[in-house]
Amino acid sequence: MTIARDEGPITHRRPAGPDLYFVSAMPKKARAVVGILPGYADHAARYTHVMDAWAERGIGSVALDMRGHGRAHGTRGHCVRFDEFLDDAGEVARLLGERAKGVPAFLMGHSFGGLVATHSVLESARSWRGLLLTGPYFGLALQVPRAKLALGRIASRIVPKLGLPTGIAGKDLTHDPVRARGYEEDPLVFPLARARWFRETVKAQERLFQRTSEIALPLYIAFGGADPVAKLEAGKQWFDAVRSPDKTWDPREGLLHEVLNELSWRDIADTMATWMLDRAK
Repeated sequence: MTIARDEGPITHRRPAGPDLYFVSAMPKKARAVVGILPGYADHAARYTHVMDAWAERGIGSVALDMRGHGRAHGTRGHCVRFDEFLDDAGEVARLLGERAKGVPAFLMGHSFGGLVATHSVLESARSWRGLLLTGPYFGLALQVPRAKLALGRIASRIVPKLGLPTGIAGKDLTHDPVRARGYEEDPLVFPLARARWFRETVKAQERLFQRTSEIALPLYIAFGGADPVAKLEAGKQWFDAVRSPDKTWDPREGLLHEVLNELSWRDIADTMATWMLDRAK
């Protein structure tokens, strides 16, 4: 199958913001398209294997480096307010429309990108056919000392760009030793969580649980049963509260945080592709 691959910076944006970066993979005749929002400290190029697999199924995709991530401009991992990321997410729909106008479109987010994607749907459902999430960061599984949390709250106001080590290693994300090592050695991945980002994210998580009744789109969530980063119980609690008549909870026993980088990623990607194509008809 012929796949058109494209990538590059996004400039001249409205509202004004730092330059972003995208990666795209489009089959010659797309049956569906999906926008991808990676997680915190994550970036679009880490999803190319999934994008190629989806292109083989007739699904085009665009993955975005949000501000402060990957090749996008901005202080690594920093924001002044969470809604800045919603401005970034708005670029995904535009990019998909430019490449496959009128084709059924889906939005997918991983981890922190899942939090952004869900809020983006809440603020503007647009014409999305469905929302897909993997290991959505709706709660933190890692045990953070109270003193560190208190320091973060204070730093958010006084030194908002203060970075504290996340403590996340490649072995926390995948059982695949090659991909785990790749994460550790990736120069675009950074090991710090910014104080303001963390505080803004916690508040965004709290708001999300207050608005579960507003989600009406078809919903699919895949979650690693041994995820040490995103809290599975928080994801399941939110899923159960969502009133969408079409929702799928797909727990993957024993898998870690990045289910699409696990050894069994192809099976999960195929499941997601079938889910999208069934709803693109």
